[in-house]
Amino acid sequence: MYDEAFMRRAIEISAEALATPGTEPFGAVIVRDGKIVGEGINRSLMNHDPTSHGETEAIRDACRNLGSVDLRGCDLYSSCEPCPLCVAAMNIAGIATLYYAADMGQAGTALGDLPEAARFPVDVGRMTRECGRAVTDRDMPAEQHMDAEAFAILTDWAATARGRL
Repeated sequence: MYDEAFMRRAIEISAEALATPGTEPFGAVIVRDGKIVGEGINRSLMNHDPTSHGETEAIRDACRNLGSVDLRGCDLYSSCEPCPLCVAAMNIAGIATLYYAADMGQAGTALGDLPEAARFPVDVGRMTRECGRAVTDRDMPAEQHMDAEAFAILTDWAATARGRL
């Protein structure tokens, strides 16, 4: 169930970018059982990491704090509608519900006229289209090599994991 206090915290985190070099104004919190278990701000520039979005940083923080990669039952509050990368991370982690403030259109309006050097060159529409395509149908060329070797390791690891269950 939506709680305005958690959205206010996500927006407050995003505002830290106004005074923190290397961050961008995208904040997120993860909530479980009415308590914040993870927080994050976009640190892509600071960390030289294009995956260091507010949502992914909040997921990493929550996983560390909970000692688990399973965030089922957690909700994520974001200051801005998440990109496909972050949505994928939320699905992998098991986030139950997403609540967001600004949408992609609002973000585009606010950030769209920045000089190229001042913004990360992401075409969210293209990223959304590419993520939904099979690897062989994407614009980015992809080639498969050494699949038998990789498959053998996957099979061996799965057998070991089954033995631990």
